[in-house]
Amino acid sequence: MREVILEMDQARIPDTVTEPRCIGPTGTRSMRAPAIKTRAFLSQLALLQEATDDEIDRLAAGTTELRLPKGHMLFQRGDPCLGLHAVVYGQVKLAFVSPQGSEKVVDIVGPGMSFGEALMFTDRPYVVYAQTLVDSMLLHVSKEAIDAEIARDPRLARRMIAGLSQRLHGLVQDVEAYSLRSGIQRVIGYLLRDIDEQGESAVGSPEKLTVTLEVNKGVIASRLNLTPEHFSRVLAELVHEDLIAVNGAQIVILDPSRIRTFLR
Repeated sequence: MREVILEMDQARIPDTVTEPRCIGPTGTRSMRAPAIKTRAFLSQLALLQEATDDEIDRLAAGTTELRLPKGHMLFQRGDPCLGLHAVVYGQVKLAFVSPQGSEKVVDIVGPGMSFGEALMFTDRPYVVYAQTLVDSMLLHVSKEAIDAEIARDPRLARRMIAGLSQRLHGLVQDVEAYSLRSGIQRVIGYLLRDIDEQGESAVGSPEKLTVTLEVNKGVIASRLNLTPEHFSRVLAELVHEDLIAVNGAQIVILDPSRIRTFLR
């Protein structure tokens, strides 16, 4: 049986984390926080993978390391966007509250992912709020540092636009899922998402898969544009069909090949 942990994978970037040393959100130093190799981590970001060594060095000089506890509000909707954030480890929820008072989760950002780039380039305030779901470490790259690099070499902007285009493609896929896929298809797609991203197709595989949900089920439901009640009903239906077994935050996919047929 293989195990997949959704949303939080600190092991994804082990070579960028070093011995304790960190700067907290107010700029004060924390004694027991793990430090990271800022330059190495920035070079691994999708938006900066083609940046030169000199560009990374200058961007690292304009980067602040943030260690935030679970539930910390990083910014509110309407706050000015002063740069981009990248998650070293942990999880950040991007969401907004509807006029009726219900929360809509737009995205859950995990290790190795960044957010805030598009608004930074348009000089617009945040349209969502950001809150940590677990204890997290982030990097904040200032707008001034990025603008200076783009002015020095416009090719950096072209490379960053390519990364933003990939993000836009993901958003289009989300809209397609909300519009054309049933609730059960959205849930199954979510459970199998990390497996597909890693190229580990479960089609024809006889082994069971254990998926550990590191995010509250209500947050996942909102991310899939479902109510918590609907999400629970879908899980119950999959259990009834002997496709999964649920034990708290652990979901065992009993028949990976058969569950995929629901996505066709």
